[in-house]
Amino acid sequence: MKVLVTGGAGFIGGNFIHESLREHPEDIIICVDNLTYAGNMETLAQVRDSKNFCFEKADIADVAAIRDIFSRHRPDWVVNFAAESHVDRSIQDPGIFLRTNVIGTGVLLDVSREYEVSRYHQVSTDEVYGDLPLNRPDLLFTEETPLHTSSPYSASKAGADLLCLAYERTYKMPITISRCSNNYGPYHFPEKLIPLMIINAINDKPLPVYGKGENIRDWLFVRDHCRAVDMILRCKNPSKVYNIGGNSERTNIDVVKTILRELEKPESLISYVTDRLGHDLRYAIDPSKISEELGWSPETNFEDGLCFTIRWYIENQQWWKNILNGKYRGAV
Repeated sequence: MKVLVTGGAGFIGGNFIHESLREHPEDIIICVDNLTYAGNMETLAQVRDSKNFCFEKADIADVAAIRDIFSRHRPDWVVNFAAESHVDRSIQDPGIFLRTNVIGTGVLLDVSREYEVSRYHQVSTDEVYGDLPLNRPDLLFTEETPLHTSSPYSASKAGADLLCLAYERTYKMPITISRCSNNYGPYHFPEKLIPLMIINAINDKPLPVYGKGENIRDWLFVRDHCRAVDMILRCKNPSKVYNIGGNSERTNIDVVKTILRELEKPESLISYVTDRLGHDLRYAIDPSKISEELGWSPETNFEDGLCFTIRWYIENQQWWKNILNGKYRGAV
């Protein structure tokens, strides 16, 4: 299969490409990425010389560029990981999130329809459901939970999801959507919680924690997420929407303290800061549908996955140091 992967120089997209080329060496991967601040070609260093991999620098909201890529490569499948995804940045500048996450998705859908791709998969987020109360651990997001967004980021992702569902219904396009919980693992951009805390702890710098750190997230190891997306793609008769969760709810402060313990650093490095505007309290995914229909379940428990991730950041310091000093922006 020819698989066009957007956002492939990012965190989850990059991991998906690594996993795909390892598990399906017969497939051809066309990576499309605009190499904005979160795109990093060093993430793809191990696969760039593969005969089954090629890279195209393009903005998914650029109709002419995307149509040209489709005309030259004729992909069978499209997997859209490309997104502006940092909530804080969306609060500061919502416009770029609307352009990439909504307009960009619309462009991909139109061109995918024009070239009759046999599967379009949209990678979404549990944040489209809003949040859950901290005192109701029995409540979980299901595929039937109404969309109820809290930030410009989550609103833009919900808009993309609705656009995909509209195209599926109106044009009968073969579209699937997955909504995942918080990912963690190798190649995670340093502005996100877990890599930021690991890097700051390694450098004995303060670890900024919003509010009291009581917000709860369901953590999913990125390679488990990639495996779930691959299973959805290869299912002949999938459902329209699947939730992908790690069954690993933790408060932010517990995650931070676990990182400090693993690195043998003092909790005095924790610095509590003013809470984020509209900060969601709790995310929790019910992944029973994908488990029952496709046989998927997370294979990596949080403690093992976090230890693996910490080791990766220790052993690959040049990767994140090049991001911190800006050198990665020159790698094309």
